[in-house]
Amino acid sequence: MRRIVCEPLAAAAFAPFGQVIERPADFGRVYFSDSLANGRSAARPSLSLTRSRPLCATRLEATRMERHEFSSQSFLPLDVERYLVIVAPHGADGKPNSSRLQAFLARGDQGVTYGMNVWHHPLAALDRAGQFAVFMWLDGGRGDEEFVDLPAPVAIEFPPASGG
Repeated sequence: MRRIVCEPLAAAAFAPFGQVIERPADFGRVYFSDSLANGRSAARPSLSLTRSRPLCATRLEATRMERHEFSSQSFLPLDVERYLVIVAPHGADGKPNSSRLQAFLARGDQGVTYGMNVWHHPLAALDRAGQFAVFMWLDGGRGDEEFVDLPAPVAIEFPPASGG
């Protein structure tokens, strides 16, 4: 089984897949709207809250990826310690290229916006349950979300929680 070790989530490394959302270092407002994308005129904004079960291990076997072909998707942590951000570029067949899959370890104060049509793994909170706000565009059609199985599982390894 192919193994990947997570790297810390950083804006430059994640840029091909979307945008890292971090709180302002100083007083004032920072806008992240340039990364929000909607490819359908009938789609409407969708804001939801989700709670993710914790993955209490130091490894995840990625077997499935998803994409939102016509919408970006943003995750803003509300109450989470750490979580995984797993992405893959498109392969020649249009499905995720699992040989180029990348994994990032996000802190609880970092959010992400996956770009429109970016393959990513479903949300995976680490250490304890996590709560997130999710923003995307929906029209109720087939392009809202698509899930595909990877040809073979990929082991994603990450460090244990601090003090553990």
